[in-house]
Order: sequence, then C-alpha cells, then structure tokens
Amino acid sequence: MAAGLVLAGAAAAQNPPKPDWSQLAWLEGDWTAVGGAPGKGGFSFRPEAGGWLLVRRNFADYPAQGGKPAEHHEDLLVMSREGAADRATYWDSEGHVIHYAASAPAAGEALFVSDDPAGPRYRLSYRRTAGGLAGRFEIAPPNARDQFKTYLEWTAVRAHGR
Repeated sequence: MAAGLVLAGAAAAQNPPKPDWSQLAWLEGDWTAVGGAPGKGGFSFRPEAGGWLLVRRNFADYPAQGGKPAEHHEDLLVMSREGAADRATYWDSEGHVIHYAASAPAAGEALFVSDDPAGPRYRLSYRRTAGGLAGRFEIAPPNARDQFKTYLEWTAVRAHGR
C-alpha cells in the first residue's frame, strides 16, 4: 500500500499545471453574430474537461444566393496547453482541419495563427468591443504566407442579453 501511495504521489507531481484561460474569460459564454456575412450564426466558448480545455462551438446558416444553395456550417475549436504553449485545433463540417498557435496578445484580444508548414496560412482573431466583439478570419496564400487577406469579418453580442 505504501508503494501505491508513493507512485500516486510521483504521478501527481508530474502532472502539468492546469492552463490559465483567465485572459480569455471575456470570451466565455454564448454569442450571436449580428454583423458580417448574410445569414445567421452563433458560437459559444466554454471551459471543458475540468478547465483543461477551452472549447468554441460555432454554427452559421447561409441563405441561398447567387445560384448557390443554402448552406449550414458547423465547426469546433479546441484550445489546450501543450508544454508551455497554448494550441488550438479546428475541425469543420466541410472536412477542414487547422492547427493553430493560440495567444492573447493584449487584454480583450485572442489570436489564432496556423502553423502547418505547407499550404495556406490562416489567422483567426477576436477583439472585445464596447457592444460585444469583432471577429476576423484571414487567409495567406502558400506562396506568400505572411500576406493575410480578410476572408470573413463579423461582430457578435452576448446571446440572451448575458
């Protein structure tokens, strides 16, 4: 029994510290998109797995337009700590997977920059505003990986007046 306690203590001592998501606490909760692409959408940020992960669940419904049918989009972004780095992985209903380095460069800001070694680069950012937040998704082509161009921009407010 004493050996079991010693092993349990050694295992606990090797566990990394829980991530501190406090710089991103302003993102937590439910959000409704109010500006940006036509359609409707929303997302949530929540700590999960006992606070070890910060998870964003997002959806967007785009109306039929320009000869294209209506579209429903869903995605999941999971933030975690890997060593001393904050990381995020994104999956969506179109089969995309993006690996990001995550950071909070200033109060009220969240930044996710893809770091896959080949192909285009992606940058997702959130900025707190007086009325809620502003978001932007940018893409840089494979041959100019630091020349980001805006693909989508939106604003959002707390859902249900929260």
